[in-house]
Amino acid sequence: MSGEGTPSPESFDIDGGLDVAIVAARWHADVQESLAASAVAECARHGITAAVHWVPGTFEIPVVVRRLAVSHDAVIALGTVIRGGTPHFEYVCESVTSALTRIPLDTGTPVGFGILTCDDLAQALDRAGLPDSTEDKGAEAAAAALATATLLRRLTI
Repeated sequence: MSGEGTPSPESFDIDGGLDVAIVAARWHADVQESLAASAVAECARHGITAAVHWVPGTFEIPVVVRRLAVSHDAVIALGTVIRGGTPHFEYVCESVTSALTRIPLDTGTPVGFGILTCDDLAQALDRAGLPDSTEDKGAEAAAAALATATLLRRLTI
């Protein structure tokens, strides 16, 4: 399972007081709504209110993340891409991953990477943080973004 070795939420100390945004795609609504709810809950667990900005699909996530990265301490990107019978899966996954990798390097704002790239819907549901899921990638992406933003704040003080 891909969750092997996941750090515990207690392995970092969030300072709070961060301005955080979430960008989530509308495709695969059941998965996405759960990922977004988990990310919001993880932020709230640390005393942070994060607004969710919905975009049509995963391909549209990077441009909105880039815009928000200029005015936020961290941005969380949540999308689901499920493999089909055409190369579309590879194009979308590669483009989104590449763009989301560049944004923190260009802006200095951490981006929590919560893009599910799955072979089928069952794999996505298993990572969506639903009651029967084995993983919660929404919470994990939020925790990573918050921890990185807190570390960056400490390094600049």
